[in-house]
Amino acid sequence: MLPYTVNFKVSARTLTGALNAHNKAAVDWGWQGLIAYGCHSLVVVIDSNTAQTLQVLEKHKADVVKVKWARENYHHNIGSPYSLRLASADVNGKIIVWDVASGVAQCEIQEHVKPVQDLQWLWNQDASRDLLLAIHPPNYMVLWNAATATKLWKKSYADSILSFSFDPFDPSHLTLLTSEGIIFISDFSPSKPPSGPGKKVYISSPHSSPAHAKLAAATGAKKALNKVKILITQEKPSPEFVALNDCLQLAYLPSKRNHMLLLYPREVLILDLEVNQTVGVIAIERTGVPFLQVMPCFQRDGVFCLHENGCVTLRVRRSHNSIHSTSSEGPDPDPVQELTYDLRSQCDAIRVTKAVRPFSMVCCPVNENAAALVVSDGRVMIWELKSAVCSRGLRSGSGVSPLYSPVSFCGIPVGAQQNKLPDLSLEDMIGQSAIAGEDPPKGSAPQEVHLRFLLTGLLSALPSPPLAVRMCPPLTTKNIKMYQPLLAVGTGNGSVLVYHLTSGLLHKELSVHSCEVRGIEWTSLTGFLSFATSTPNNLGLVRNELQLVDLPTGRSTAFRGDRGNDEPPIEMIKVSHLKQYLAVVFKDKPLELWDVRTCTLLREMSKNFPAITALEWSPSHNLKSLRKKQLATREAMARQTVVTDAELSIVELSVISLLQEAESKAELSQHISAREHFVFTDSDGQVYHLTVEGNLVKDSARIPPDGSMGSITCIAWKGDTLVLGDMDGNLNFWDLKGRVSRGIPTHRSWVRKIRFAPGKGNQKLITMYNDGVEVWDTQEVQMVSSLRSGRNVTFRILDVDWCTSDKVILASDDGCVRVLEMSLKPTSYRMDEQDWIEPVWCPYLLVPRASLALKTFLLHQPWNGQCSLDIFQVDYPENEEIKTLIQEQLNSLSNDIKKLLLDPGFTLVQRCLLVSRLYGDESELHFWTVAAHYLHSFSQDQQEAAPRDKVNNPLDICYDVLCESAYFQKFQLERVNLQEVKRSTYDHTRKCTDQLLLLGQTDRAVQLLLETSSDNLHYYCDSLKACLVTTVTSSGPSQSTIKLVATNMIANGKLAEGVQLLCLIDKAADACRYLQTYGEWNRAAWLAKVRLNSEECADVLKRWTDHLCSPQVNQKSKALLVLLSLGCFSSVAETLHSMRYFDRAALFVEACLQYGTLDVNEETQKLISAIYVDYARSLRSLGFRQGAVLFASKAGAAGRALLGELESHKEELMEE
Repeated sequence: MLPYTVNFKVSARTLTGALNAHNKAAVDWGWQGLIAYGCHSLVVVIDSNTAQTLQVLEKHKADVVKVKWARENYHHNIGSPYSLRLASADVNGKIIVWDVASGVAQCEIQEHVKPVQDLQWLWNQDASRDLLLAIHPPNYMVLWNAATATKLWKKSYADSILSFSFDPFDPSHLTLLTSEGIIFISDFSPSKPPSGPGKKVYISSPHSSPAHAKLAAATGAKKALNKVKILITQEKPSPEFVALNDCLQLAYLPSKRNHMLLLYPREVLILDLEVNQTVGVIAIERTGVPFLQVMPCFQRDGVFCLHENGCVTLRVRRSHNSIHSTSSEGPDPDPVQELTYDLRSQCDAIRVTKAVRPFSMVCCPVNENAAALVVSDGRVMIWELKSAVCSRGLRSGSGVSPLYSPVSFCGIPVGAQQNKLPDLSLEDMIGQSAIAGEDPPKGSAPQEVHLRFLLTGLLSALPSPPLAVRMCPPLTTKNIKMYQPLLAVGTGNGSVLVYHLTSGLLHKELSVHSCEVRGIEWTSLTGFLSFATSTPNNLGLVRNELQLVDLPTGRSTAFRGDRGNDEPPIEMIKVSHLKQYLAVVFKDKPLELWDVRTCTLLREMSKNFPAITALEWSPSHNLKSLRKKQLATREAMARQTVVTDAELSIVELSVISLLQEAESKAELSQHISAREHFVFTDSDGQVYHLTVEGNLVKDSARIPPDGSMGSITCIAWKGDTLVLGDMDGNLNFWDLKGRVSRGIPTHRSWVRKIRFAPGKGNQKLITMYNDGVEVWDTQEVQMVSSLRSGRNVTFRILDVDWCTSDKVILASDDGCVRVLEMSLKPTSYRMDEQDWIEPVWCPYLLVPRASLALKTFLLHQPWNGQCSLDIFQVDYPENEEIKTLIQEQLNSLSNDIKKLLLDPGFTLVQRCLLVSRLYGDESELHFWTVAAHYLHSFSQDQQEAAPRDKVNNPLDICYDVLCESAYFQKFQLERVNLQEVKRSTYDHTRKCTDQLLLLGQTDRAVQLLLETSSDNLHYYCDSLKACLVTTVTSSGPSQSTIKLVATNMIANGKLAEGVQLLCLIDKAADACRYLQTYGEWNRAAWLAKVRLNSEECADVLKRWTDHLCSPQVNQKSKALLVLLSLGCFSSVAETLHSMRYFDRAALFVEACLQYGTLDVNEETQKLISAIYVDYARSLRSLGFRQGAVLFASKAGAAGRALLGELESHKEELMEE
């Protein structure tokens, strides 16, 4: 018969509680799908899908102020695997870089001893992934190599820096928010510190404008926008207009270039940085709840906002074509007056109190369809965005333009019948915001959608201290079948929380008392007694509450009935070893003895009974002898019955087995009352020994006080060892068998609690003092380990208990409960050794080879004929343990995802895009998004006779110059319209004029030039410029003169003016070349997209890709995306192969061949063969022999040698 096994594995862990004010901004949601946040000096890592705590990192000695996950914007392989890397910074200026999976600190960085203000990993270059930028107070910016803790450079500024934000479109641009204003840095580089102090501009608070008094009016926001024109000025404003800390946050918009938002408590300002001008305001009505934080989105032009009541809202930019088409007053010549962000969804608010308020919000960076709210009481609420198709009859008449579902899913337009997952990401929920004047997509009518927030995860925390902890009775051979490792935690508000320590999850929360819980004692595996005392009145009397709780039902009974009002407080309760009797000790009142099984009072001691300072029950009892007697009696009774010998033996056996079964429940049996003993000490140190049997209490012996001991505070008794602790920190070990005692002075002050460890023969003991704890071995009478507050740790211990025979539980004043090894060293744990209640999708936890194998398995299974999600069905010669781990990951995928992966109609490109989302692989996600769009687009063009520039389903504007030229041009025109409407100074007008000239809008540019007033210094120049623009002809002499002037201007440092002149005479291609020569690569790409035809534009962009691939720039990943947008697919494959991205190269070639977008000639065939051979080798290294054979055979002649190796290896395996 197989032995019964039970999953009882309690590993070291930390149950966390409420947060500290310093932890307010310490939260981050990584591309890996995990959320990290600071809780006092701990860093907690939770899974965003199941809201389970996966890891608690403990090494900081001070409160954590910032946490940041490393970005995943690189190609992953065996040398650069998927890894969970996190940086955390504390109040004392220490930065720790963690390997989260193993819980090990990879390196520690220290620059100053003040709180780190901001922290960010550099993600934008292919050279190094280890660079970490930190702001050290008051004004230092330091770039660190986080792998070696090396300082690369340090730069100081004049003002105190509060935070910074990188431009997502140009990593050399960085903006600092300082105590006085904003500093723009335009030459950020990992190799050297920025030169000079940067461009400093000041913010005058929007509240200084009288317009903001009118925000409650219907058009208040518009009026405010029109009046508050210049929020950024070069001159320092007068003191009354400057609000130093009024600006809460600064962030670039990742959805469109050169836009930034500034957050104020009552509005969000959207700035266009080309004109330093407010182009949109999200304002709150007078009765609305102020903002705390905003998170702009990348995939769509929207923002997640957190309000002071804990409400998370999503606002999406309004589509202007609907306004334009529904106007009843005829077409408006200039429909775009401002950027308007409409409220699309909001979640429920939380109940805000003095102790409970929202701290911070983070959004899922991969899908942008979920937000996590961290509350000050330690709760984490995960709100997921869900879309629902609504019928046209249910349209609200609010005037808000409708949202439509997108045409594409995973990058490819899909039909109504095809499988798709509308809630996969934000871009799969809502289509793009249409540009002004653009017609809605033709073809099938788009479906209108509504968005709503759904609470999909809630992680609760321990309440604020004080905390009292008690572990349930230990595991024995008798209770192994029903045992659960439960920990009861009594709280200050009267509730008792029961935690399951295998998973660390809250098992039950029971509201038992009306005041602070002082102590808990278990009466069985499923019930406990807890007591609470109210605050004393003038006479020192309190209300005592002693409750018996049944855990399965949650029923709570007043154990002492009506007793408890206006009496001295209960000091302790002690349940006897067999859980039969309960001793209740009061402060100034005699002891009470109760029968736990019947809830009856056995004895209330007389008034002259000594005052008790410590009490403990003896582990010895006479239950065994009582059972023997009872068994003998029953056997005798059975023999008196006249039966045959055979029947007698059957009866005897059944009686004995029944009695044996009842043994484990003997303590609850009403028939047996075993004799038990307890000892207590009085205030003089005298030890009393009493015996209890049934309702009889006998005084057995008294032992005079030990002269070396002070007032006894606690006693512990196990086997033949009795240990006493006193107020002076002395421990006295009594060997009852040898009748010897030994006193040890610990010099640790008051011994507050001593407890023996469970387990037969385990003589370990934990002692708790005012300043920490110690573990002792009572057999050897020596200390095993020690922990002292202020020296080893920053927290103070409130309560202790044993969890198992080798692990202890500490409750501390930072609101946490720690389960530690006996060494008492607070450490993190390995995540792959944890048992979680719900399976967690996190391939980062697999060993590198396994996580890459899993990715390959999900991406492409051409050897199978059809997709499978069972790794055991594939020829994958890996050890069973790793295969099981991979299968567990596959099983943890949601059914919707599995359905997509198993769908034969789900194309390879869509699969690559989906897997990059599942893995949170930033590099792959951007590559496959652009690749999917242009592969589909170019294949459509090939099928049609006349290629057309499709703008019906364009690449979203967040990809900037990678978009189709026509769409990009329309966006830029809309933007310059907006700038023109919002201009308020001559500088703004001049910038608008420059943009209009570059865009070829000469008529409007002339109008603006003629607006210059006669008293302006530039009046004469602008008038002449207006004349020039209107009289430019295509005649040879005028063109050559203007070109000569433009060339001279550029040579003499007036690049922008020269480029403008070249654009006037339609020499934009030359202008782009000059811009590139002078290093203005982004400007050249912009100009090429808005002014050049496709061939000339491609030339400019190809020169840019050559520059990006050069060793000094090393941005090949960006170059790949530019090549994709040009349709240079063979160059993309070649570059991928040269970068040794063999898996991506092979899958891309497969996709190109499926779409027919790759011209297969001798040269490309050679490249394809080389890619397939290298991919086959990488498949072989991962263990996919079938795949390796398939791709080696596809490679033709180039793969023969490898094919031979694979075949010979197969034969060897078969012979073995």
